[in-house]
Amino acid sequence: MSTTSPLPVGVFSNTTDLCQPEGMGSSGNLSDSICAPHTARENHEVLLVMFIAQVLLGIGGVPIQPFGISYIDDFASERNSPLYLGILFSLTVVGPGVGFMLGSGMLRFYVDIDKVAGDEVLLTNKDPRWVGAWWLGFLVAASLVAVSAVPYFFFPREMPKEVTSGKEISSKKSKDELLRQLRSRSEHVQNLSLLQFIKYFPVVLLRNLRHPVYLLVVLAQVNLSAMVAGLATFMGKFLERQFSLTASFANMIIGSVNIPGAMVGIVVGGAILKRFQMSLKQCSAMCVFGMLLCLILAFPLVFLGCPTQKVAGVTYRESSEFGRYASECSIQCNCPKKAYNPICGSDGIEYISPCYAGCSSVSTANNSVLNYTNCICISENGLVGSAKSGTCGTSCSHLLLPFVVLSCLAGILASTSHTPSFMLILRSIQPEDKSFAVGIQFMLLRVLAWMPGPVLYGSAIDTTCILWENKCDRKASCRYYDNNLFRQRYLGLQFFFEVGAFLCFVMVYMILRRQEKDASNVAETTTDPEKKKLAENSKKSPESKV
Repeated sequence: MSTTSPLPVGVFSNTTDLCQPEGMGSSGNLSDSICAPHTARENHEVLLVMFIAQVLLGIGGVPIQPFGISYIDDFASERNSPLYLGILFSLTVVGPGVGFMLGSGMLRFYVDIDKVAGDEVLLTNKDPRWVGAWWLGFLVAASLVAVSAVPYFFFPREMPKEVTSGKEISSKKSKDELLRQLRSRSEHVQNLSLLQFIKYFPVVLLRNLRHPVYLLVVLAQVNLSAMVAGLATFMGKFLERQFSLTASFANMIIGSVNIPGAMVGIVVGGAILKRFQMSLKQCSAMCVFGMLLCLILAFPLVFLGCPTQKVAGVTYRESSEFGRYASECSIQCNCPKKAYNPICGSDGIEYISPCYAGCSSVSTANNSVLNYTNCICISENGLVGSAKSGTCGTSCSHLLLPFVVLSCLAGILASTSHTPSFMLILRSIQPEDKSFAVGIQFMLLRVLAWMPGPVLYGSAIDTTCILWENKCDRKASCRYYDNNLFRQRYLGLQFFFEVGAFLCFVMVYMILRRQEKDASNVAETTTDPEKKKLAENSKKSPESKV
């Protein structure tokens, strides 16, 4: 049957936006009431609330990272510390994984689930205009965080040092005096007042930033964090656009494949360090090797994707014969400029709305569109064609599986460098600066990676848009991207940051190799007993092994 019946307020319909030659055009969901000044003020208030929530989230995360890292390294045995840190890092990845899976489930519900009954929503989650209930995830996550915070109230004020094995005890006796000195200095730093800490902080900051190994490892982690920021923020959109997936399914892939892969890589990296008791040079070599394999697997991803779909009036411009025909054909339908209700014509070409395809009727059943008919702008074997609701999608869905497999393997290999890179920091700096150095490291990661990273990725992705939706005379969201440019610039940025991390780890390896070689030369050539003993101790000190 044919229908253009009105809809509940705030709910989109697939049965509007039909060709109406004698009317004023369909109105659909094209109200400009959202441009009212009071609405803009409400949006600013919501942004302020979100900002405060993020600040509180950052403050609450400090006891886990960065202070939790130095805490574990202080109280665990030297042999087990890398494994424990690997487990800690992998568990911190569980959160985003659960978040993506939770988001996948919540996005199946309409955003106004608390205001509109399910049978009143005339869209499906496959419709590009669908907005999922993103806010439900925050409520669930906040509840889980509140519950998980309760056990921390029962932790003792001081933790006993983990008991070491007999072999470690025998080798440790000769280091008791050194460890006592280090512990004394560490306790002195921890007992500083707030004013003393403010005065002491610039000294520690400059001392650590002048340390080449520390600085290069942090820069490598900045590159990796920027890469992860782009993946976490835009990977879902990338999969949606490249392979015509729903937002729910794209998030499920990330949460069930990419995130667990990163967890595996982190744990494997920590287990390798525990098993082989690597030196700092070997840790840097492990980071170099992991990033090199990651680059080899990540490079083919740039070529695994789908071309831009054929869209009348977008990819088929008026300069082409078909573009002129489609433009002239839809003029008589009085189509509104803001109309957006994608359909796939029987000619295999996508149209922005049924109106632009000249469709004058639609068959429905149970509030679902079955088919658009009498589409005068669609020609099929010389006859008037029809169309189905939704986009035409892509014809390269077979590339999704190899893309996911390669991206997962590349993520595993890149993640193996996570724990070794932290051990490089913990073992290369002065022990009393450990908490400060890790805190500075996380500050630099936030400022240099997590804050500008998403902005950089978003700006690069916006340059690939070929049709913008305008609201209140401003660009709102992108309706169609140039898929080839999207893939090249998004994955190109990922590859760029991976190369940056790789080069930083290479320089760390070269520095540690030179230091080890210089120490060996001094021990072999010097005749001064004190210098020789100092060179030998520098090779055998606790900081030389992780």
